Amino acid sequence: MPNPRLAGRYAKSLIDLATERNQLEVVFADMQYLQALCKQSREFDTLLKSPIIKADKKQAIIDAVTAGKISELTAAFTRLLTAKGRESNLADISTAFIAQYREIKGIHEIFLTTATPVSEELKSAIVNKIKSETAMQQIELQTRVDESLIGGFVLEMGDKLVDASIARDLRDVRQQFLRNDYLFNIR
Repeated sequence: MPNPRLAGRYAKSLIDLATERNQLEVVFADMQYLQALCKQSREFDTLLKSPIIKADKKQAIIDAVTAGKISELTAAFTRLLTAKGRESNLADISTAFIAQYREIKGIHEIFLTTATPVSEELKSAIVNKIKSETAMQQIELQTRVDESLIGGFVLEMGDKLVDASIARDLRDVRQQFLRNDYLFNIR
């Protein structure tokens, strides 16, 4: 069961420790690796959440999977999680760490969804336009392809959503016909 409060507290503690030891960038890369590992490997995530497998076996597997791929500080952190019985929250903690890191560094994550893949030139043009129009100066642009949009794009910037897709335009036209807006305007 997700526990965002617990994940946030562990992530904050790890950020503070990593900052104190001047290893914030290294631990950030480690957390990205662990987050990707938990997302890509359902078996690994299930292993972490299994109440049947003993903590020492879980730690041995975590050590084997992450050997040479994460720093000693992050490895010690995963050992602490396992010792405290919190290894099932590793994916949530890594996500919370990444979010807190981005907040500290002032990095804004923006999602662009289009019907077809976009070129690098268009991505950089969108990033430059956002930088010139808003106070956001450090931007990570994530792109997705959703063919159901038919055309256009959907841009998500924090709590703002810009939906300039053809699918939305078609829904709007459909709603106008259902409300009979045109019938009342004729009379």
